[in-house]
Amino acid sequence: MKDIARVFTYTVALSLLIWAQMAHGAQKLKDADCLACHSDSTLTTDVNGKTLSLYVDEGKLKHSIHGRLFACVDCHTDVKSLAHDTPPKKITCGQCHADAQAAYARSAHAIARREGAAAAGCQDCHGGAHEVMAGGDSKSPVNHENIPYTCGRCHGQKFLMESRGQSAQPFISYQESVHGRATEKGSQKAAVCTDCHGAHEILPANDSKSPIYKFNVPATCGKCHSDVENTFMQSIHGQAIERGNAQAPVCTDCHGIHSIKGHADPNSPDAERNLSKDVCARCHEGVRLSQEFGVPGNRVSSYFDSYHGLAAEGGSMVAANCSSCHGVHNILPSSDPRSTINKANLDATCGQCHKGVTQKFTQTKVHQEDGMQPHDIGSLAVKWVRVIYIVLILVVIGVMFLHNFIIWRSKAVARRRMQNPFMVRMTENQRWQHLILLTSFIVLVITGFALKFPDTWFAHVLGMGEHWRGIIHRVAGVVLIGAGIYHVFYLATVQEGRRLIRDLAPKPKDAFDAVYTMMYYLGLRSEKPKFARFNYAEKAEYWALVWGTALMGLTGVMIWAKVWVGDTLARWWVDIATAIHFYEAILATLAIVVWHFYQVFLDPDVYPMNWAWWDGKMPVEHYRHEHGLDTETLEEGKKEE
Repeated sequence: MKDIARVFTYTVALSLLIWAQMAHGAQKLKDADCLACHSDSTLTTDVNGKTLSLYVDEGKLKHSIHGRLFACVDCHTDVKSLAHDTPPKKITCGQCHADAQAAYARSAHAIARREGAAAAGCQDCHGGAHEVMAGGDSKSPVNHENIPYTCGRCHGQKFLMESRGQSAQPFISYQESVHGRATEKGSQKAAVCTDCHGAHEILPANDSKSPIYKFNVPATCGKCHSDVENTFMQSIHGQAIERGNAQAPVCTDCHGIHSIKGHADPNSPDAERNLSKDVCARCHEGVRLSQEFGVPGNRVSSYFDSYHGLAAEGGSMVAANCSSCHGVHNILPSSDPRSTINKANLDATCGQCHKGVTQKFTQTKVHQEDGMQPHDIGSLAVKWVRVIYIVLILVVIGVMFLHNFIIWRSKAVARRRMQNPFMVRMTENQRWQHLILLTSFIVLVITGFALKFPDTWFAHVLGMGEHWRGIIHRVAGVVLIGAGIYHVFYLATVQEGRRLIRDLAPKPKDAFDAVYTMMYYLGLRSEKPKFARFNYAEKAEYWALVWGTALMGLTGVMIWAKVWVGDTLARWWVDIATAIHFYEAILATLAIVVWHFYQVFLDPDVYPMNWAWWDGKMPVEHYRHEHGLDTETLEEGKKEE
């Protein structure tokens, strides 16, 4: 009944309107005429199988920019009468906004839409056609304050952007930036998306017409920071940009793009403590500028070798950094009389911190290693001081080492002779196995960590390139694996090997021995435990060595044959092997230094060392004290006495 009543009402209304129109002639339709039907929220039509609402909110229409300036038929020009059985033609914004439409047609959004992708159109940014508000209206989506929110409806959606092969991180970074935070607080001056990217003709950064194209960035930032732009364009960087040098930095190279932070923010790359490493070093530390343009490299590392750099590294907040001397936006070569590092200006530059300095004080080079010239007396003097002292250190310390080694050797041999009689602790075969293991392990540690940390002093001491380090590391690895395989056959086929594995087998007593030993040395037990041929510590070390050798050998081979492993299993197996190889190497190295070296060198009972690894012998009395339960070996020792 309600539908019948609604149809009846529409019919009566339309009849009256048609009659009125016929009575008064073909007059221009008014908005009230159209809203007689379109103010009904249930009014719909079917378009290609989809239900489309024909409802127009009269309140929003009146407050919109269109409602205040135009009548419905000003846009819907093909509507001549109230009863229009033929649907009106689709309205395009270009009918009135031709320039904006043309600009939008060239934009990345329009191109994406033409290619069939979902991208922003006019209504996505400005709102519905009947609700468009002027940009100056605080409720408008394109009001300055609302722009980030409007753009963020798409660009802030992680999964939406990733589905289009892009990232939402730029928008997230902008929200945390100095611009984003200022806009959030209501600033009308802080930059929003359209200030940098444009409004309708948004172009990708690689388009030379884009405001974010590298060579256009200074002008874009200069719309707000005009004084800085003028200063920058006169600097050595700005001049290089004008010449078309893409290697020169622009605003975004130093300050960031969307994540720009204030220089007082400790997380900003432009903060005092971060500037040299995070900004200037990107270009001035490498050799790229040296090769292409003859600009000296290693400027930042030589700065950190200076007094200022060392003080900054030590946490000083007042030590000079790159910008303290070279300037910020006004950086000029030292040959330019306007430069802060021109000889005529150095006393003023240095005087900012060092009050009362003269030009004599400023003659000292800051970047010593890069500034040495034949006529530079100070640099030559420093060079010769360095050479003389390096030679002096090598000679003096070398003589000291030789002197002490001769005395130590003599005393060690004398003490060794006083410890007679001896008994065999390690056979010749076992000593050779130990020597091969020892040598290959040390070589693996040195070359392995040098490969992992190629830029450290540790790697430079070797004096060889990555290629040879890699070869030597692999050869040592093969030797270690070979020694391990031989040891397995030795244990299985040789009588002394079979006895060795029996004596090294863990027993429940070992756990009690470990507890009782700690109690004895802590003064909680009066009697020290007695041990057989191997105590709990020696057994633990042996089995840890077996496990570590097998694990390092397996992962090392996997890394070596990474292509085969990645094709056979999966690439992430190589990543797992690399991680295990690295951390197991750290564990093994520290275990040898802390555990094994104590047993061999630092234990007061064997000082200066346990010589068994060298000649296989051990004093009978010491053996009886440490391994009193090993009656079989002690009986053999008595025969040798």
